[in-house]
Amino acid sequence: MARALADCGAVVIDADAIARQVVEPGEPGLAAVVRRFGEGVLDGGGRLDRPALAALVFEDAAARADLNAIVHPLVGAESLRRMAAAPADSVVVLDVPLLVEAARSGYDVVVIVEAPEDVRLERLVGRGMSLDDARRRMAAQAGDADRRKVADVVLDNSGSPEDLGRQVDALWAQLVASLRS
Repeated sequence: MARALADCGAVVIDADAIARQVVEPGEPGLAAVVRRFGEGVLDGGGRLDRPALAALVFEDAAARADLNAIVHPLVGAESLRRMAAAPADSVVVLDVPLLVEAARSGYDVVVIVEAPEDVRLERLVGRGMSLDDARRRMAAQAGDADRRKVADVVLDNSGSPEDLGRQVDALWAQLVASLRS
């Protein structure tokens, strides 16, 4: 959805991409993660070993909370910096997959994209994740009802990419119209 909004002209700030950047070698985020979780979360090249870290945090809610306490403030600060740099007349889209889990608020419009659990599992497995890992990851995330509680708009992603594209186009028209009013 964010990619489609970018194609429409939105300035997209991708929280996942920022989350990866703040734990790159030499970044304070990586040092903090290593202090908390140990050298075992690094690969042979000194980079974050994401599968090793995921194995720790998706099985342990306290460990996941510790990781979030390290990464989320860094992502938030960089997101704010990028928002401030966006042109004043732009539609800024913050693509925040863990919006509910991070307890963030203050957005003009919150849009969620949802699909049935079996469809999400199939897509995760199709991207190379094991079925068990996909289930664990989904279980660690907010449920559909929690996401709907914070949503102003819900887009249905159970169909084709074209179906979602039509919904995004309609959303874009609404967002642009609200800016002009």
